[in-house]
Amino acid sequence: MKGLIGVDIGGSGIKAGVVDARRGVLIGERVRVDTPQPASPEAVVAATAELVAGLGRDEGPIGIGVPGAIVGGRVMTAANIDPGWIGVSAAERFAEAIGRPCAVLNDADAGGLAEIRFGAGRGVEGVVLFLSLGTGIGAALFVDGVLVPNTEFGHIEIRGKDAELRASAGARERRGLSFADWAPLLDEYLNRIDALVWPDLIILGGGISRKADKFLPLLEVRPPVVAAALRNEAGIVGAALRAREVLTPPRRAPARGTSTASSPARSTRAGSAR
Repeated sequence: MKGLIGVDIGGSGIKAGVVDARRGVLIGERVRVDTPQPASPEAVVAATAELVAGLGRDEGPIGIGVPGAIVGGRVMTAANIDPGWIGVSAAERFAEAIGRPCAVLNDADAGGLAEIRFGAGRGVEGVVLFLSLGTGIGAALFVDGVLVPNTEFGHIEIRGKDAELRASAGARERRGLSFADWAPLLDEYLNRIDALVWPDLIILGGGISRKADKFLPLLEVRPPVVAAALRNEAGIVGAALRAREVLTPPRRAPARGTSTASSPARSTRAGSAR
């Protein structure tokens, strides 16, 4: 299989691309459309199906990251999309519209998977926290490389408000804050999270990770804080990885006694050795 399609649905944009799931890189360019407003299930599913069709791959499973907690393929929360998503069986809805099997997971969990496998979290032991700073704040928590799904840490309360309303990249843009003015808000949030889960590493993803040099030096947090290596493509890559894991059948080794092209050569060498 040359590539799998990954889709990353966010509060402001839907991004997709063909992914080499063995290397964790995109094959060709990613494509993007604005997230429909309101972001109802019907509108988002239709936009996603059209985006996928434009990639020109007509076979293979598809992985889709959705901004909400996902349990058994069903959406349980919807902070930055229409509340009509709550209770929807997203995996079935997308598969119906696209005509191919779809694996669905939380969008931040998808980004975190990519960073753990191929990015800034690769080989890191202990507790790793991936935070996607976009319209809101998505979170993915890993313990020794194993995902703890659906950790909605962007919604912890700070000073009476959802943390993402104060510290997300979207909040910075809405309030017209400079990086110097925004960094203390992000710093306060990261220190609160640190006191809850004590991570060994924090990885900051989302589009704003491209400008990490403008705010990372301003942060004063106990654990190391780094920018996502895959930048804003992490969600696409991670979604494709999930599709490969849960929807692609594992390759089976030939049964004993089965004739293959290489079997006679092995038998001959074995006989010579004897």
